[in-house]
Amino acid sequence: MLRSSAAEEHIVTNPSLLRAVVEKVEEMSPASIVVGDNPGLYDYGDNENSFRKTGLMDASKGYYKNLGDTTQNIAFNSELMPYVGVSKEIMDADIFISLPKFKTHGLTVLTGAIKNSYGILPGAQKARLHQIAGSPERFHDVIVEVFRLRIPDLFIMDAVVGMEGNGPASPELREIGLILAADNAVALDGVVARMMGLDPGRLRFLQKAKAMGLGDFDPKMIKIDGEMRILPDFKLPHLGGEALDNPAVHELMQTKSQVRPQADPELCTACGSCIDRCPVSALTTDLPPLKKRTMAYNDLYLLSFSL
Repeated sequence: MLRSSAAEEHIVTNPSLLRAVVEKVEEMSPASIVVGDNPGLYDYGDNENSFRKTGLMDASKGYYKNLGDTTQNIAFNSELMPYVGVSKEIMDADIFISLPKFKTHGLTVLTGAIKNSYGILPGAQKARLHQIAGSPERFHDVIVEVFRLRIPDLFIMDAVVGMEGNGPASPELREIGLILAADNAVALDGVVARMMGLDPGRLRFLQKAKAMGLGDFDPKMIKIDGEMRILPDFKLPHLGGEALDNPAVHELMQTKSQVRPQADPELCTACGSCIDRCPVSALTTDLPPLKKRTMAYNDLYLLSFSL
């Protein structure tokens, strides 16, 4: 659950899928169920607010729990952070079911089964790891390191209405009409990549996961029940095309570039939410010199956002 949003924006997993999974688990077992996530937010109170606005709170059928309330420290990658705090309920669960969304991501090209496990980290740790990674390539490694801390047992992906373009919060939606399920994240993300028209072998996080023995994206190693269709003209993020194979572009993005986006005056409400939630605290507000009037929609400028 990336952030507070309406279900019809399709930024997060649809509440209908969550409710269906909860009801199926209720039918199959008298298990104690916990439903939760750790959004990319700093304030734990935003966890409940996001669940309510998205409709996921109602879909949880009373099983919701704020997974940021109880954490345990476990050893991580010494080159990044020696320890990370992970939601205790996830680490203690006998069965862990992950419900990702079929969509794109500006840093990892797609965000699916593996990337969804970034939500086992509560609070600002996610932002801290974004910052420590320092480059898109290194961030690919980070998400695999987080994923293997507690590998889910089952993945059920919402691909009814997917997202294309510059995700993970793009307004460009794509009717797909599928639910994808697998017991292996590498295989599932490999299929998603191919559906997007992309060779999964070009994605660093899938390369790393395969090298670590976490699964395989080779189509010869994957059994597919049903028809896998490649989505025509699927829009990848700006760095999701030929730039993936261009070393010069990688060097430019990692060492020499500085992006300075500006707010769209037609869309920006000057709420400051993007500044509060920027993973590396790189966004600021400033008013142009000699401005005498009260800050309005087109007075918000986003400065010095550095990759």
